[in-house]
Amino acid sequence: MTTPSYTDTRLLIDGVWCDAASGRTIDVVNPATGKTIGKVAHAGIADLDRALASAQRGFEAWRRIPANERATTMRKAAALVRERAADIGRLLTQEQGKPFAEARGEVLAAADIIEWFADEGRRVYGRIVPSRNLSAQQMVLKEPLGPVAAFTPWNFPVNQIVRKLGASLASGCSFLVKAPEETPASPAALLQAFVDAGVPAGTVGLVFGDPAEISGYLIPHPIIRKVTFTGSTPVGKQLASLAGLHMKRATMELGGHAPVIVAADADVALAVKASGGAKFRNAGQVCISPTRFLVHNSIRKEFAEALVKHAEGLKLGDGLAEGTTLGPLANARRITAMAKVLDDARAKGAKVATGGERVGTEGNFFAPTVLTDVSLDADVFNNEPFGPVAAIRGFDTLEEAIAESNRLPYGLAGYAFTQSIKNAHLLSQQMEVGMLWINQPAAPTPEMPFGGVKDSGYGSEGGPEAMEAYLITKAVSIMAV
Repeated sequence: MTTPSYTDTRLLIDGVWCDAASGRTIDVVNPATGKTIGKVAHAGIADLDRALASAQRGFEAWRRIPANERATTMRKAAALVRERAADIGRLLTQEQGKPFAEARGEVLAAADIIEWFADEGRRVYGRIVPSRNLSAQQMVLKEPLGPVAAFTPWNFPVNQIVRKLGASLASGCSFLVKAPEETPASPAALLQAFVDAGVPAGTVGLVFGDPAEISGYLIPHPIIRKVTFTGSTPVGKQLASLAGLHMKRATMELGGHAPVIVAADADVALAVKASGGAKFRNAGQVCISPTRFLVHNSIRKEFAEALVKHAEGLKLGDGLAEGTTLGPLANARRITAMAKVLDDARAKGAKVATGGERVGTEGNFFAPTVLTDVSLDADVFNNEPFGPVAAIRGFDTLEEAIAESNRLPYGLAGYAFTQSIKNAHLLSQQMEVGMLWINQPAAPTPEMPFGGVKDSGYGSEGGPEAMEAYLITKAVSIMAV
């Protein structure tokens, strides 16, 4: 496989790639080798001021383009993303670590999301309301809200941007994103496609730097009208509070700790294949990753043995190496976090059925891990591990499993396996999650809502519901004189 050279990443301001005014940069490290492969520009306040002014100009230009023409431009960008998917995917693997097949798949999915939102933007309808006075006409108009500030994480550096970008542009808003410093090149390649497709200068912008400084400056700024964030619950609560203080509309897609309920009548082979594939995707660094496996005691041993076999069949290695199915963790912090999770689980009685340790000394590789007999007070059953760790507990009744799935304050995603329609209806009605997949792995298509409840956030980043957060509803009444 030919690997493209990894070039330094600059800021995108007013349609032009530029260095930070101060010249500051941040190193980018390949998580498979631990070696520096490039640098990314570190924006300061002067750069942010330029980006904000550009976003305002971009908004004024983009909002005046008819929706069908905006859709055409977005579709051009999607075609470029699809055409460049292999090259963008290789950049993504080098900076984030996931296997190339996953990285390329993420980029291709991004093109699909852009196309869906492009068409959805043509269906932003208002309405005519019958008036109580026949001399008046009453209308409800939908208008773009204004420049958007987005903050996205490193685990899906393309996907997490494009869900926000698609809804923003389709609504007629301009878009300024603070993308992750660990994984800057793939977001830059994504936005380059929009520049090449011909969006007006300032319609899309990209900055990197100190996350607290950038969020603390952009969110209160009067130019920014909408805030959208994907990341941890503690950080999300801080940003939501700041947005609320300044009356900014916000969408928050925050942490999860997804339960997996495997009922007594489940197809065990299907449950292992579907949930195992989802569990170890991106080395478990997925907000909707299955984490708490609640398995009926009558099949718990069978399920655990099959999941161990699945985990041991994965090939751990550099994401660009032939045959790799599990890449490294994205940064050294995750290795430390995994060690703490395993130490705590062992101390509280859990058994390590497979894995449980770092692999090698170069890069951030951690063995796919399955824990059994996990205590409810173990950290792994209370806080999202965000790594390749599956924790299994047994249950006797479905009501018991549902109660445990709802025990935590998180409610992003959930999974269940059963062959009973009655069970499926019960799970659908009682599991407190924003997304539930039954008898299948996660399937977050662009036409379906994507978001959580409780401490997992609010708002949607999928489906027509995603558009509402970027639109103003305006009531207009015209009296004939």
